[in-house]
Amino acid sequence: MDRSEGIKLVLSRITNDLIVANLGPTTFDLHFLGDRPENLYSWGGMGLVSSIALGIAVTVPSRRVIALDGDGSLLMNLGSLATIARQSPSNLIHIVWDNQQWGETGGQPTHTAFNTDLSKIAEGAGIPNVSRTSTIEEFSTALDLALSSEGPSCIVARIVEAGKADRPKEVEPNANLIRFRNSLD
Repeated sequence: MDRSEGIKLVLSRITNDLIVANLGPTTFDLHFLGDRPENLYSWGGMGLVSSIALGIAVTVPSRRVIALDGDGSLLMNLGSLATIARQSPSNLIHIVWDNQQWGETGGQPTHTAFNTDLSKIAEGAGIPNVSRTSTIEEFSTALDLALSSEGPSCIVARIVEAGKADRPKEVEPNANLIRFRNSLD
């Protein structure tokens, strides 16, 4: 499965849910596949998506929040999994696109390319709903379960890197933040 397939599936299953996207290709793919006011793009915040999404989920409990993270980014902030479990927001779905590489810094292998299993770390942190997927069919099933369950949920989706996406030029970070904040009303 590639990331864009997964993002298309997420977008097809949601309405006014809030999405917080990881830097780089995740943001680029989300923007090209479904730019909308409810998307918050984290242009340079590597390692922060899980924490930002948690803050939004706790602050806006009436809206579902979906974090689109990456394995390298999550590895930079593993403590967020324990904080998510402790805060236990029922409206948070954390999706981790695991391409087994630090894509934004040259494609070096992350720990998941060897023996680190982020789904087991999420389970160990205490997140109640955790899935590990590697096909679009498995991802679809895991997403449906997360969307129909009280969270928090974490889906670690093994993906193949489809190549570099172009950075959208029409979305300025501060304007995106203001647009996103306005969508919370």
